[in-house]
Amino acid sequence: MTARHAEADEETPLLRSDSHGHPKRKHAPIPWAQFSILLVLQLAEPLTSQVIYPFAPELIRNIGITHGDETRVGYYVGVMQSIFFATQAMTVMHWSRISDHIGRKPVIMVGLMGLSLSMYCFGLSRTFWGLVISRSLNGALNGNIGVMKSMLAEITDPSNIAQAYAYLPIAWSTGATLGPIIGGSLSRPAERYPNVFGGIEFLKQYPYFLACAIPATFSAVACFVTLFFLKETVKNPLSLRQILRLSPKEAAVERDGSQVAKNPVVDDSSRPLPLRQLLVPRVIIAAGNYAFLAIVDITLRAIQPVIGLIMSLYGIVNGITQIFLFGRIHDRFGTKRVYIAGIASVLPVFGLFPVINELARVEGLSSTVWALTIGQALLSIIISFSYGCVFIFITASSPNKASLGSVNGIAQMLVSIMRAVGPAAANSLFSLSIDKDHHYMGGYFVYVALSALVCAAPWVATFLPDRTASDEPQIEPEESS
Repeated sequence: MTARHAEADEETPLLRSDSHGHPKRKHAPIPWAQFSILLVLQLAEPLTSQVIYPFAPELIRNIGITHGDETRVGYYVGVMQSIFFATQAMTVMHWSRISDHIGRKPVIMVGLMGLSLSMYCFGLSRTFWGLVISRSLNGALNGNIGVMKSMLAEITDPSNIAQAYAYLPIAWSTGATLGPIIGGSLSRPAERYPNVFGGIEFLKQYPYFLACAIPATFSAVACFVTLFFLKETVKNPLSLRQILRLSPKEAAVERDGSQVAKNPVVDDSSRPLPLRQLLVPRVIIAAGNYAFLAIVDITLRAIQPVIGLIMSLYGIVNGITQIFLFGRIHDRFGTKRVYIAGIASVLPVFGLFPVINELARVEGLSSTVWALTIGQALLSIIISFSYGCVFIFITASSPNKASLGSVNGIAQMLVSIMRAVGPAAANSLFSLSIDKDHHYMGGYFVYVALSALVCAAPWVATFLPDRTASDEPQIEPEESS
């Protein structure tokens, strides 16, 4: 067997045909022990970022920053919500690049401890600037999302990466669901549950501390889980002593020193590349598509009505489809087709908003309106398939394995920017649409504008490669003579 064939045999799965002649891929088993830990760690960011949403307006009123002007509450709530992603955008790429040198575990632990301390501080804040500083630290110290995706790619291979990435949206949506539940049920506990917390003066003085303390404590526990149970995936990471002694350029060389001793010829694939060498078309295209996906998704969630029963149904169906269908659909149609179909599915979702609104005006909350609303929520599940696909594209775009953290950091930086500006942009368009002086397009201008954004996303996706390593069949090895 030749070396080239041996390498292909090791890295790519064998494609077989089922009874219908469709490709049936042989998957390597997912390393569940480490994979499960990463999924649990993923909960920390959505928990800490979403927990404040239920009590944020009340908190803004209580600290007195609006001076009784109710019209300014929304503005300050928006600032407080967006600042997490704004500060994350400024630091996430740097954390990811650092993880390429010192290893994934130290960066993840710093991020988790940063989330924990900043949430405790948020619960103890009694001024608007205290909230801003705490929220800024929350985002700035949290570079974990890109690092964890890099780690996930490093513990999987092209045969099972699609199945592994299918679970990431579930982890995020679980945290995003539990966060508001915690924030809504545990804020002002002394008033809500006087028999349990009524005698605790501290909780009367800091009524939002308990709600913040739950995700903060979870993050702290997750930090120790990382320390004792998560295995490092970066080979020969630099020690703290080396980091303090060397410049970044020297650190990259030093990191490969042990490899040079073992092998006189060091492949560039073992060395993290400088940032300028990562800003190549394939990385920019993959990261740009992730940004488009994020802005489409977050604007949809910003204007979509939150109805408890429907969102619960959405969460259950989304989890089932991701686990049992995404891998099969990906293997059948390929990464690019599934990605484009997923993001294009949002177009009818936006189109249903005016239809449901007009029917509700005529029929009220009739069975037809409820059926269309439920159908719209279930249709919006399809975009979740695009996340698994775009993660595969980002992983495949990395010039070498040693720079995977940096590539994920670039992509996550763009996404954080979109998540910072997306909700404000969607709400501004909505306000402009229903403005009583103009009432653009009968109040439906927001849906037309966002539909145009969705139409642009598939065009941007055409620049993605047609196939990735997870799509490629394995060539049967030939026996060497």
